[in-house]
Amino acid sequence: MEQISIAKRVELDYRANEAYKALRTNIQFCGDDIKVITFTSCTPDEGKSSISFNIAKSFAEIGKKVLLVDADLRKSVLAGRYKVGEIRGGLSHYLSGQMDLTKVIYETDIPNMDIIFSGTYCPNPAELLSHPRFQKMLTLLRNEYAYIFIDTPPLGAVIDSAIVAKVSDGAILVIEANAISYRFAQNVKQQLDKTNCKILGVVLNKIPMEKNGYYGKYYGKYYGNYGR
Repeated sequence: MEQISIAKRVELDYRANEAYKALRTNIQFCGDDIKVITFTSCTPDEGKSSISFNIAKSFAEIGKKVLLVDADLRKSVLAGRYKVGEIRGGLSHYLSGQMDLTKVIYETDIPNMDIIFSGTYCPNPAELLSHPRFQKMLTLLRNEYAYIFIDTPPLGAVIDSAIVAKVSDGAILVIEANAISYRFAQNVKQQLDKTNCKILGVVLNKIPMEKNGYYGKYYGKYYGNYGR
């Protein structure tokens, strides 16, 4: 397993750290049978990838061995955002049979946290994610990690997230405050319902702090609100 360095890390302030701790606790209270968790959103740029990364990091910091899987095979941002350098292989290479699973898992310099990046762009992401190799991969890795967090494309745009959710234990929907209509969010939730994946809850992101009084100011940018 190759080791990489996460060169560009955003240092979270106290409020954001407390919010991630609350989100982490809520996930733990979902039960020890919830190990594979899909993160999705309604539209791009709602903060889903940042939340996936930071919640994985939060679990790693308390000694849980975690794997972050970048399953956005269409427009991945993780490798570029965190400046990890050259990535020789990723999820698309494994799912297409070009590389073994052990070759696409990278050990990070964050103790207890490994990553599978998306790999090179592929023209048929939904078909690759539907391949039996993906479910086989999760079956194998369940025995290696306490939690597997999967970052997926927005479900309001493409079907990939529903495919991944179908073989996950739970799904979390990230919604940007004041950006998504109630009806749109309900439509995305209904798509998740059809997968029979347990919806663990919603993370309301990018809350304007100046409008939220004491509690908004305390909880900061990221505030986890769980329960269906």
